Amino acid sequence: MLERTLNRAWARRGPLAWILWPVALIFGTLAALRRWLYQIGLFQIQRVAVPVIVVGNVVVGGSGKTPVVIHLVRHLQHCGLRVGVISRGYGRQTKDCREVLSASPIDEVGDEPALIQRATKAPVFVAARRFEAASSLLARYPDTQLILCDDGLQHLALHRDLEICVFDDRGIGNGFLLPAGPLREPWPRRADLVLHTGGNPAFAGFTAQRTLARYAVDANGHQITLDELTQKSSKPLLAVAAIAKPEDFFTMLRAHGLQLASTVALPDHYSFDSWSRNEYVRYTVICTEKDAVKLWHQQPDALAVPLVFTPEPAFMAALDQRLSALLQSH
Repeated sequence: MLERTLNRAWARRGPLAWILWPVALIFGTLAALRRWLYQIGLFQIQRVAVPVIVVGNVVVGGSGKTPVVIHLVRHLQHCGLRVGVISRGYGRQTKDCREVLSASPIDEVGDEPALIQRATKAPVFVAARRFEAASSLLARYPDTQLILCDDGLQHLALHRDLEICVFDDRGIGNGFLLPAGPLREPWPRRADLVLHTGGNPAFAGFTAQRTLARYAVDANGHQITLDELTQKSSKPLLAVAAIAKPEDFFTMLRAHGLQLASTVALPDHYSFDSWSRNEYVRYTVICTEKDAVKLWHQQPDALAVPLVFTPEPAFMAALDQRLSALLQSH
């Protein structure tokens, strides 16, 4: 209820936003002071031996950062680079620095790092301090040539060589800082590349297309086409999504011709610990890849439909150009 109220308030400069605006001024002052302390060297910025690319956003809530990271890792691997990924591991119950392995419990590493590791097989480390994660990754995999940081645009303690700021169709909302608006820091700010993951960019930047694959995968990696799923499934389809915008997933499934008997929208990063398989035994359950890494422990027969994320060619060209210069300078 509170989340829905704030999301509505953050979309425009209405009464609630103006009531909270004085608090946003205080937040903005403290954020500016913190950034200044880093700039003058009173707070230390730490470097690692390889280039670091941060993929983040200035707006609270999901904006599609993780699909961007996965796409970039695959692209860089295709170019022959050895890439590692670091993350805070949002939602995990642990506080230490650790590697994300294929058998890692999700509550110990976080769902998004687990998905990145599963999708790319790249080394992934999680830690509250990104420098600690990067240092541990390089100690374990010393031949790593490049590190991608999933989120962390505001984590100024780690030096970054390239910043990619990601937006969805919300843009910057009402343009106010928290809690009067959705902004973690003022916009515009310096960023090397701006990428819009939605279909209706709010301002200038590179764009991308988000669609669903024409197939689903089970817990063992076996594929079934969506056409087969529609024609051969003896059970009605139930779609479940625990992401920032569940309705987007349901809409894309329907756009592929799937007839959904029911949908279940859950909070982003939902753990699925309380999910009851017996309650949905009469359905074929389909979900997102992010949810599957958790749901498969409770419902092994669930099917995940991968997201196909495709940035425009100009974005990839601009990234490659900057990366070439970065790698030559290291």
